[in-house]
Amino acid sequence: MTTLDPSKLALDDLGETLDLPKWSRAISKGTLDVTIRPPGSKSLTNRALLLATIAPGTSTITHALSEADDAQRMLIAIEQLGAAVTRPDDHTLTIQGTSGVLKVDPTNDIVDLNNAGTATRFLSAAALLANHPLTITGNERMRHRPIRELGDLLESLGAQVNYLESPSCPPIRITPPSTLATTKLEIAPTQSSQFVSALMLVAPMLHTGLTLSFPEGLTSASYVRMTIALLDQLGVRVQHTGELDLVRVSGGINPFTLEIEPDASGATYWWAAGALLPSAIVRVQGLPLHDDPLQGDAHFPLLLERMGCTLVTERETLAVKGTKNLTPIICDMRDMPDAVMSLAAVASFAPGTTIVRGVKTLRVKECDRIQAMKTELGKLGVTIEDNLNGDDDTLSITPPDSGIDCSDNAPHVTFDTYDDHRMAMSLSLLALRRPNITINDPKCVRKTYPNYYQHFATLFS
Repeated sequence: MTTLDPSKLALDDLGETLDLPKWSRAISKGTLDVTIRPPGSKSLTNRALLLATIAPGTSTITHALSEADDAQRMLIAIEQLGAAVTRPDDHTLTIQGTSGVLKVDPTNDIVDLNNAGTATRFLSAAALLANHPLTITGNERMRHRPIRELGDLLESLGAQVNYLESPSCPPIRITPPSTLATTKLEIAPTQSSQFVSALMLVAPMLHTGLTLSFPEGLTSASYVRMTIALLDQLGVRVQHTGELDLVRVSGGINPFTLEIEPDASGATYWWAAGALLPSAIVRVQGLPLHDDPLQGDAHFPLLLERMGCTLVTERETLAVKGTKNLTPIICDMRDMPDAVMSLAAVASFAPGTTIVRGVKTLRVKECDRIQAMKTELGKLGVTIEDNLNGDDDTLSITPPDSGIDCSDNAPHVTFDTYDDHRMAMSLSLLALRRPNITINDPKCVRKTYPNYYQHFATLFS
């Protein structure tokens, strides 16, 4: 068992469990004012890595999330598929692309992406560009995460898709078409917007591009808008309607240079920490508030403001100053589903019932996050009701009538994390108000935020 040490704390220092100390900074040392810069955006990093891989020439990416497990899996995979990756310094990647042809070695045609869901979806679509059939697999959880919706779309384009174990999940073997069967797809709402983004990212190297229509709307449209904005930034021609019911991605992409902004999903933990600490101000660097951010989660502070917190903008930082009187809200999280767990941690201390819409995609993440939240927050007496009023896209969060017991002698609670980085990080936030908490498998944060606990410890130093 490891105890959180406010000094340097790396993942290698952690044991199988992590004891979190009682937060007492406001009592012992006065008001806390801390600034944190999260690592680079996971979503933007994976998109940029795929685009650099299929583009011609050498692309340069700075401040990518290169040390996280998800990015490491992606980097190993793209090298296996013919891209050449170098690291001129700690903050820079250069990638010699494949000019639109993934080079699959027939003797080494299995790509294992472990639990990297984004990489799995993106590289499955990129198999359209391969010179040989490609098998994509992952760990046990990945082998239970449905991908058939993407497989069906690849088949519509002319690929042959074989499910090697489950009828709808990885491992899958994709045989690319000699020529595309069509350049136009009509797509019903999917479980994950990454299926759509994956096709859009591959489209520039399909020469004829792709036209995608969504007559019934999009799942997590903010992530599709992120993909459009990134393609546009890199000079790829994208035409679309304002409601995104029609998107046309033209062929052609050039080598590029791109700086990755901080991860807004990772930033939600620090903004939530500010909300939970009435005497503190927690600033996030590199994600100032504006009307049209690349990342949907960048709007998370606006929800905290509705809960009674104060937002403070100064230069390139956006801070949340907490309140003792958090209030419940009704909100729609379809454009920031990864932030639902951060919101749940805050809502656990807001008397009354918070209602959250746009949550159904949480059931097919690294774990069933809805069930996981019900189980873990239930250990503190918080009630989460899903399928609210028969709607599988809505849940409610209600703390106990008398509030969570935050006394010094509150019973010890151990939280399970389900090998899910976001469960580990969001559950750790509860220790900012409630003492006697232990986190199981704290190292799972390496998936997207390897230095999370080093940053977390600054709240206690």
